[in-house]
Amino acid sequence: MAEAQLMDGETVRRAVRRIAHEIAERHPKGNIALVGIQTRGVPLAHRLAKEFHAIEGGNSLPVGSLDISFHRDDLASNMPVPKGSEVLFDLKDKTVILVDDVLYTGRTIRAALDALCDLGRPKIIQLAVLVDRGHRELPIRPDFVGKNLPTGPHERIRVRLTEKDGEDAVILEKP
Repeated sequence: MAEAQLMDGETVRRAVRRIAHEIAERHPKGNIALVGIQTRGVPLAHRLAKEFHAIEGGNSLPVGSLDISFHRDDLASNMPVPKGSEVLFDLKDKTVILVDDVLYTGRTIRAALDALCDLGRPKIIQLAVLVDRGHRELPIRPDFVGKNLPTGPHERIRVRLTEKDGEDAVILEKP
């Protein structure tokens, strides 16, 4: 399988910083929280909270983690390994920004919406992704995007984050 690096560590950092600025512009003093989708959405949510705090100051944004294992529509082909959700704040009347690494078909986000709504009823749910690669199968669109990287249907985007993989990078894998 051939690989090409599309984003390096600095490019990833700039994309996260840009998303945080966009969130701050839309919600300067809003009642917002970040919820990262397991696995790589969680460290991205923490990075966004840190950047938001650097921009806006004041209190830190609450950050939670969301396990969508049992809300997926492909359970027959993939037995989930639960990672556990941790949302230690009330969702009521909050603008919740779901955070994930890659948006592709939209099925992960659909599952995340189901899982999130099982925990409470936010006022607004928005979506932030590091990479949007296109090829939607559901009518889902991100509100905040780090980088649009159109891909072919047989290609794969792999996000590497320091917290999980020891480095920041976005890799395109071609068969």
